[in-house]
Formats: sequence, structure tokens, C-alpha cells
Amino acid sequence: MERIQKLLAHQGLASRRQIDLMLQQGRISVNGQTAKPGDQIDGREKIALDGKLIRIARVDSRPKLLMYHKPVGEVCTRSDPEDRATVFTNLPRLSNGRWVGIGRLDINTSGLILFTNQGELANRLMHPSYEVEREYAVRVHGAVSMDMLKQLKQGVELDEGLAKFEQIIDSGGEGSNHWYHVVLKEGKNREVRRLWESVGVEVSRLSRVRYDSFNLPKWLKPGKYRIFEDDVVERLYKRLELTYDQRRSQPGARRRKR
Repeated sequence: MERIQKLLAHQGLASRRQIDLMLQQGRISVNGQTAKPGDQIDGREKIALDGKLIRIARVDSRPKLLMYHKPVGEVCTRSDPEDRATVFTNLPRLSNGRWVGIGRLDINTSGLILFTNQGELANRLMHPSYEVEREYAVRVHGAVSMDMLKQLKQGVELDEGLAKFEQIIDSGGEGSNHWYHVVLKEGKNREVRRLWESVGVEVSRLSRVRYDSFNLPKWLKPGKYRIFEDDVVERLYKRLELTYDQRRSQPGARRRKR
């Protein structure tokens, strides 16, 4: 048996704090009864959020982490109504649980995406409050002035609020096709492209090359992945002040059919 917040966070539903709020709001039920923070469950129950049943997958509690090199043309959804290729197609199958993506990329952007089988780890690495760095290699079309770079570092007002680059590194290039490396501490939708567009510059190529301390190696080709060793994952957990569970399996939690 586990606390409901922990089990649902491991399923990738939300962070423990967010699930705790859902419980306080009475939005989660277990076997038809309103659940409370701290309730103990094993995953075999009928669990619903806002009246909709949640699919509970059996989880391997040993945290796993992999890096995937997303090519242009793939989408970051499990299934696509337009039948486009998805990033999940090329990932290895888990015997239990499912892969949770850490940070999405749009269809025209390539580069590094991290995946884990632990929802709490994914939420910690994506939540804006932790200011996890994302680095992108950007090829822009159009003249870029020092005033433009200054504005992009000071901040530009987007629909969701102020956005800016923490760093802008000139990576060279000829003519109007110039490369920059830029660093963000958040992940708004199409943020890199929209920031450059705000100063009248078009992005002609975009690739994420780093997420947190993980760099995309040159040998990892598009459509391929690398699974990290357990000691790498354990060090990441310690740095993020998360509890690392070395157990290889977790009882219960069968997948339910609706």
C-alpha cells in the first residue's frame, strides 16, 4: 500500500503537491468515495479524477531515465489524430509503467528530450520554480543587432508574460544565416521561435542540445536513444532532493480496461 499522492505522482498524473491540492478540492475518488490526502491505496482500486477513470499501470519503482534525439517531423504525443510519427514509437518498451516525457518539442524542432518512468522526477525537472536550464542551437535568418540581443536578454512580453534568454552565445555563420546558442529557464510553447520573431528575426533551424546537466552527444543520431546507468539516475535524485527507490518492482497496480 502507498500514499495516494505518491502512487499517482509515479503514474505521471501530476506532482505530489498538485495531487494533494486535487484531493483537498475533492476531485479524486477511490471506489466511488471521495479520497483524502494520505489515503493508502495499492493501485487495484477504481480511481477517478473529476469522474473520469484513471488508467493505472503497474510501475517498476526503480527510476529509469533515457535521452532521445528527436528528429524533425515527430510529435510529442502518444497518438496523433493525423497519424504522424511520435517520439514514443522509437523508445524501448517497459515491462511495467510507461515513459513520461520531460519537456516537449514542436514538430519542426529537433534535439534532446529526456524520458523517465517516474512522474515525480518529470515534474521536478519541468516545473518553472526549479528554473532548470534548456539550451538550444538556433540558426536565424536576418540581421541581428546588439540592441536586439540586449532586448532578448532583458525580456520580451509574450501572451503568457515576460520571457527572456538567460544567455545568448554567438556561434558564428556567414551572411544572413547565423548560429546562436541560447539558454532558457522555462519551457513556454514555441518560446525560442517567438522570442526571435518578436525582434523581427526568423528561425530557420532549431535544436535542443542540453536539458539541465544532460548534453546531446554528437554520436547519438536522430531517432536513437541512450539509457542512463542507475548511478547517474541516483546522483540526479540526490541533487534534486528526491528519494531514490532502488527496489526493482512495486506490487499491485494492474491496468484496468474501461
